[in-house]
Amino acid sequence: MYEVIKIENLKRSYGHNIAVNEISLDVNKGEMFGLVGPDGAGKTSTIRMLCGLLKPDSGSATVLDYDLVKGKKEIKKRIGYLSQKFSLYGDLTIDENIEFFADIHGVKNFGDRRNELLEFTRLTPFRDRLAGRLSGGMKQKLALACTLIHKPEIIFLDEPTTGVDPVSRRDFWKILASLLKENITIFMSTPYLDEAERCNRIALMNKGKIISFDTPQNVKAAMDKCIIEVVCNPIRNAYNLIKNTTQFEVQMFGDRLNVVVDECVSDVKELEELLKKNSITINDVRPIPPSLENVFMHLIKDAN
Repeated sequence: MYEVIKIENLKRSYGHNIAVNEISLDVNKGEMFGLVGPDGAGKTSTIRMLCGLLKPDSGSATVLDYDLVKGKKEIKKRIGYLSQKFSLYGDLTIDENIEFFADIHGVKNFGDRRNELLEFTRLTPFRDRLAGRLSGGMKQKLALACTLIHKPEIIFLDEPTTGVDPVSRRDFWKILASLLKENITIFMSTPYLDEAERCNRIALMNKGKIISFDTPQNVKAAMDKCIIEVVCNPIRNAYNLIKNTTQFEVQMFGDRLNVVVDECVSDVKELEELLKKNSITINDVRPIPPSLENVFMHLIKDAN
């Protein structure tokens, strides 16, 4: 399988702050790869280095077989980059914004390509609307159209759905799925673990380091713990009780708790006895498969 991105021990610091701490990974042609982690994990710095916008302190990487430093100009010609704060021109129409980016990339006779992208992103009815008057979701679609105008082989998307409404977010994912059919490689960063589930492979990143790297299924399967879901009342009291008086790891998700245990049967009995003894009303207790949220929070806890 052709690896379009290869990273070996890549590092980037800002003064004494290490943003990317000697990470290594690879990305295959035609896959959707997810770099997943919270704000400050090092995702944006990693993408900006791969796009030639930041110089690494040490380590090496190739993009489409070009060295990250020596082949920076060639890399930029063959990739697309959608940053967190994509600079659309609010006083230009959708059509004019795409034309502007076509000119930047030296794309001649771009009319058919623009029409194709407008149809693809469902922006054709709005092509004469000023970008400044678009909704957040429509701005992201326009930003993607501008990114794709020169037919890049890889597109880098830095948290593309952050701040986008749920409907537009779903539409955006449909568009990305269609891009994969054209054999375009997608390298995206996201703080959303539900989005990570859609990727072929993911790297979980925290404090500049890769803490897990595999398919979402394999990342979850590697967790050698049992997850017990507890629905009870009052939930906050139950959370504090388990956290402060047991060896169990407890995670809160809305109206339920996920308790990480070693043995499903014996540990569940201990858990139920503890809650009942402290006047916690138990509505439901059941084992569930580990989610990426469970795995990520467990790995972060182990690292601290």
